[in-house]
Amino acid sequence: MELADPIDFAGRAVIVTGGTKGIGAVIAETFLAAGAEVMVCGRTAPAALPASGGRSAAFHATDVRDPTAAAGLVAAAAERFGRLDVLVNNAGGSPDADAATVSPRFVEKVVALNLLAPFYVAQAANLVMLEQPEGGAVINIGSVSAHDPQPGTAAYSAAKAGLLGLTRALALEWAPTVRVNHITAGLVRTADATALYGDDGGAAVAGIVPMGRLAVPADVAHACLWLAGPHAAYINGADLAVHGGGEIPARDLARRAIRPPFSSP
Repeated sequence: MELADPIDFAGRAVIVTGGTKGIGAVIAETFLAAGAEVMVCGRTAPAALPASGGRSAAFHATDVRDPTAAAGLVAAAAERFGRLDVLVNNAGGSPDADAATVSPRFVEKVVALNLLAPFYVAQAANLVMLEQPEGGAVINIGSVSAHDPQPGTAAYSAAKAGLLGLTRALALEWAPTVRVNHITAGLVRTADATALYGDDGGAAVAGIVPMGRLAVPADVAHACLWLAGPHAAYINGADLAVHGGGEIPARDLARRAIRPPFSSP
């Protein structure tokens, strides 16, 4: 049996929303390194675009929460590259907020960015991919908050849970031409790690992850590469966990603090 090269994306076109920084920029760089043409978007142009091997991503200024702008992003990519093979809905996030006092406007903005925007961009991408014999792939970047909400994340957790449901619904409707999958991303060490996880950049937090470390953006990027590639051709409607095994339960951490794990009683 002859296997296709899982990391050869030459001649293929990719959109990465929120691809100008953080996890999104590394996803864009990874697809560029694999030979793809890549377009990233954001509300403002970055000082430098993701690049690899002497090639840079294209940029299109877009507020993906606006359905017209989202459609314009897809149209710009299809016009520039002549096709669209992969959409990575990466744009998202939210600061913590007290659910008892948070404003309706805040909730609306969080839901718009983390749930509605991926829907809008995916709708437009699907129309392009349906016209291609090879179809296409949509990858939604989700969060462990969809499965295990934390204090201060009510709106964000609800939106991310909705994104997982949206993924499964679209996978049913758009197959077999367009595959739609979801990545549950765990704690990721980015440039903002200090603000998110403390002055140690997440070293203490890593102790609750079975793998013993936070993810790095490349862990998520490599998962995207696999889901978009030929070795995942039958993967549709899946939720791929990229979280190092999740979090060790608090009761087990307490037990370990009392006596070493696996010690004799």
